[in-house]
Amino acid sequence: MPGRSRATGPTMGLPDVEFDPPYGEALAGTLAFGSLAEAEATLRRLDKLCRNYRAASDKKGVDYCRRIAALGRRRAEGISRNRRVGRSKRMQKAEIARWFALWLENPSLFDDWLELRKCTAEYKVLLESEGKPESPAGGA
Repeated sequence: MPGRSRATGPTMGLPDVEFDPPYGEALAGTLAFGSLAEAEATLRRLDKLCRNYRAASDKKGVDYCRRIAALGRRRAEGISRNRRVGRSKRMQKAEIARWFALWLENPSLFDDWLELRKCTAEYKVLLESEGKPESPAGGA
C-alpha cells in the first residue's frame, strides 16, 4: 500500500505489520531476535518507543509496539517448536518467546526481571550454547 511501511522479522521474509506514516520510520526493522542480545535490544527499543507513545497519549503507536512484540513472540514460539531446528536454538527461541510474553503482560517489570534472569544458571547455559554450532536435527 502506498505510504505504508512494512516490518519483517529476521526469520521470515513475509510482511506482517504495516505502519501508517509517521510510524514506519520509527518502527520499521525493529523486530530482531537472532540472538539473546538482539532480542533484548528489540524489547528495550520497543519499550522506549512505547513509553514515548504512551506519554504522548498516542494509542496507535502503543498498539504498533505491542503488535511487533506479539509477532516476535509468535515467531519465536514457532521456531522453538520446529524439530528441524537444533535443540539449543529451539531452547533459545523459547526463552525469547517468554521475554516477549512477559513484556506484553507487564512491561514495567521486564528490566528488573531480565536482570534477575541473567543471573540464573539456566540462562548462563543458554548464553554459552548460543554461539556453538549444532546439527539441524537437534543433537545436543
